Amino acid sequence: MSDGVSAAIELSDPSDPRVAAYSTLSDAALRRTTDAEHGIFLAESSVVVRRALAAGMRPASFFLAHRYLDSMADVFAAHPDVPVYTGTDETMQSITGFHLHRGALAAMYRPQARSVVSVLDGARRVALLDDVADHTNVECSKVSAESPQVGGSKRRSRIAIFENIVDHTNLGAAFRSAAAIGVDAVLVTPSCADPLYRRSIRVSMGTVFQVPWARIDSWSADIDLIKEHGYVVAGMTLGEGAITLDELVEEDHPHLALVFGTEGHGLTRQADRRLDRRVTIPMMHGVDSLNVAASAAVAFYATR
Repeated sequence: MSDGVSAAIELSDPSDPRVAAYSTLSDAALRRTTDAEHGIFLAESSVVVRRALAAGMRPASFFLAHRYLDSMADVFAAHPDVPVYTGTDETMQSITGFHLHRGALAAMYRPQARSVVSVLDGARRVALLDDVADHTNVECSKVSAESPQVGGSKRRSRIAIFENIVDHTNLGAAFRSAAAIGVDAVLVTPSCADPLYRRSIRVSMGTVFQVPWARIDSWSADIDLIKEHGYVVAGMTLGEGAITLDELVEEDHPHLALVFGTEGHGLTRQADRRLDRRVTIPMMHGVDSLNVAASAAVAFYATR
């Protein structure tokens, strides 16, 4: 048994203040407020915890039942100064409010927020890794013949903008699609759900840590900033004057920003007025629209 596992702190009191970060996890409204105020987020499941750590997130503590300790021993060994809290299934459930069945949880420090400009610049930048000594990393460091060298712009870039998406499940699913299909960056508007809320992270399977993202300060005025960075801004809408997604693909814009509106009402009028293109996904069998996470996946794949 590793030192990290043997040094795990046994919990017996559900009100233990050391694990306050894990209490009332079932109270979504409370968590949304307290997590952000205290500068933490919660990673749920062993897979998500590992992806967060691989992306450079800093753990404050680990929290898991006895039966998961051995499977995370390597993680604890890599972070010997981070406390590991454990207990019986019953004790852990009494603290969180639900049965832990996905392995470990971790409280992690929120990373410094990125600026919109830095994310936009990064989405179009090509990095060439020179003199890579680790030959196992050679493939990931190759740049195609079409790509410029360091400091140049990518031939194509795709970013997603989520306007006022309030459902954390939809947001997490959209992030997962963005990562899987190679979207370069994500922007979220001021009223959009928190990508680092526990449910968003869990539904994204930790891919929220893999896609650069930033929160827009001024929406919809910052559409002009996005255009200044060379992006054609296309909003997904059912409104009049929309071209089809196939027609947008045929236009083959080098740098494209796809905007997705709220689940109930779609894009706001303020955003709609500033779009370069209005785009719709044609429906069949009387279906009027797709769930926003599903439409994002379709649009990402079509415009990849």
